[in-house]
Amino acid sequence: MIFEDRVDAARRLAPKLAALKLANPLWLAIPRGALPLAVELAARLGGEVDVVLVRKLAAPGNPEFAVGALAEDGQCIVLPWARQAGADETWISAERTREAAKIRARRALLTPGRAACSAAGRDVVVIDDGMATGATMQLALMCVRAQTPARLICAAPVASPDALARVRALADSVVCLSAPADFSAVGHHYRDFAQVGDEDAASLLRRARGEHT
Repeated sequence: MIFEDRVDAARRLAPKLAALKLANPLWLAIPRGALPLAVELAARLGGEVDVVLVRKLAAPGNPEFAVGALAEDGQCIVLPWARQAGADETWISAERTREAAKIRARRALLTPGRAACSAAGRDVVVIDDGMATGATMQLALMCVRAQTPARLICAAPVASPDALARVRALADSVVCLSAPADFSAVGHHYRDFAQVGDEDAASLLRRARGEHT
């Protein structure tokens, strides 16, 4: 399955998510790539948009390959293949420090002067533009679950079968349009997979929340 761009992916996800009959949903995007999807889905299905800040811990020499993930609250997961990929404890510790600084900077940029939206008692959809290892989504779901949402939904247009299996136990529902056995990279499933810049992400979030850009 090939999507034109992230907005097209959101439009194709919308009917599946609408079938869940979400009540005033909170759309939590994993920045930055998921924000165009969250904004489009909120426009179509209603609800509020915010971000859940988690960062991939990358393998040495391979910034696209996740060996773990770090959340804004300090929670961290390390994946089973981390050491095999060259990420020993020293590397993981340094990577956590680097990514924690990026999380703080991203929070200051995306939601200056405003606390994160509470997920307590709400129907919450955590969304990404795709899941390769599933590490960031896995940790995002764990963090949101701790806030006791009414329902917790994981949504992504495309995922590897392994990533999909990894997140199923962490959400009440998982909505994914494609999980090909030959999955190689999220970007291969989009014709336009241009990077969403920090300023673009901030503008999208402000617009979705009715704030001045």
